[in-house]
Amino acid sequence: MHWLVVDSPIDALGVAVDDVGVCGVRFGGVDAPATTDDPMLKTAVDEIAAYFAGELMQFSVPLSVRRGSEFERAVWREMSRIPYGEMRTYGEIAAAVGDPGGARAVGVACNRNPIPVIVPCHRIVGAGGKLVGFGGGRHRKRSWLELEAGGARGRPWR
Repeated sequence: MHWLVVDSPIDALGVAVDDVGVCGVRFGGVDAPATTDDPMLKTAVDEIAAYFAGELMQFSVPLSVRRGSEFERAVWREMSRIPYGEMRTYGEIAAAVGDPGGARAVGVACNRNPIPVIVPCHRIVGAGGKLVGFGGGRHRKRSWLELEAGGARGRPWR
């Protein structure tokens, strides 16, 4: 596994790749030796930088997800289908993965997402568009949603 810390508008991000693809993104960076000669890592870092610059709306780097329950993996796949600039509620994701009453379980799966930013758990909001919970902190979630909305500050988050 190779790691590199990337500066972003929301904080340092630790980005990890293995022999298959991106396998981790961590808030606050990581305490591991940096690798700078891995081409897949360079591509991931370049795409993340382009995303935060507002130049990239869909990631193309391969992903390597080797953990998670069947339900969590289904939630992560469904999250990955949410287009840039759009949001879904926890309940909508629960229904889409076949568990209409599983909104809270979707929240847990979001919190366990090993690849935030690339697998966009920040696009999941509470019923009625409420800005609720986020493992990386609501301030990060708000920043990402505002970035994707074209910087439209002042959205009436409840």
